[in-house]
Amino acid sequence: MADQDYDYLIKLLALGDSGVGKTTFLHRYTDNQFNRKFTTTVGIDFREKRVIYRGKGVDGKTERNFKVHLQLWDTAGQERFRSLTTAFFRDAMGFLLMFDLTNQQSFLNVRNWMSQLQANAYCDSPDIVLVGTKADLQDVRDVNARQARDLADRYGIPYFETSAVTGVDVNQAVIALLELVMKRMEQSPQGAPSTEDNGSSVTSHKVQEAPVRSMCGC
Repeated sequence: MADQDYDYLIKLLALGDSGVGKTTFLHRYTDNQFNRKFTTTVGIDFREKRVIYRGKGVDGKTERNFKVHLQLWDTAGQERFRSLTTAFFRDAMGFLLMFDLTNQQSFLNVRNWMSQLQANAYCDSPDIVLVGTKADLQDVRDVNARQARDLADRYGIPYFETSAVTGVDVNQAVIALLELVMKRMEQSPQGAPSTEDNGSSVTSHKVQEAPVRSMCGC
């Protein structure tokens, strides 16, 4: 986007097997629409959105709205693009790790994606939210909710079951990840992006969407 009137630039990356619904998830989040046209992502694509993060300044009392510019990177899940997509892991500040609730193998492969994250991300324990997609397809569901929650608990990360068709918990999953990223930035001032308000940091975690347009970097 041409203008840069924001306080924070946050880069989030969606990853998971091909066909789990990363692209439709991000389209639902940025445009609040379900894109029925399926197109396999080749390499890397991204979408953008502005949100308002309501937080407190360094005095711990004064509240202000921080303008956050989100870059949501959409990665190809195919093996032949793996070296390209992993190159973006270190630049991302948080990860939406997705699997298809109707595809058991995509769930089993979450462990492989976690291993790649631990090897290539900015640290050994990056901020991650586990996302089960296609929750609207209950009649062909192949992954038990208890299985998914147990795996998320094992890794110590939040878990959401979402649907790009209905929009259920799509926003909540992204907001939860943004919360984790902002908390980490508070705890590590050296890694926090600069702000336009005399370096004010954020100490509370209420997020709401800003009325700005989304863009696709296709």
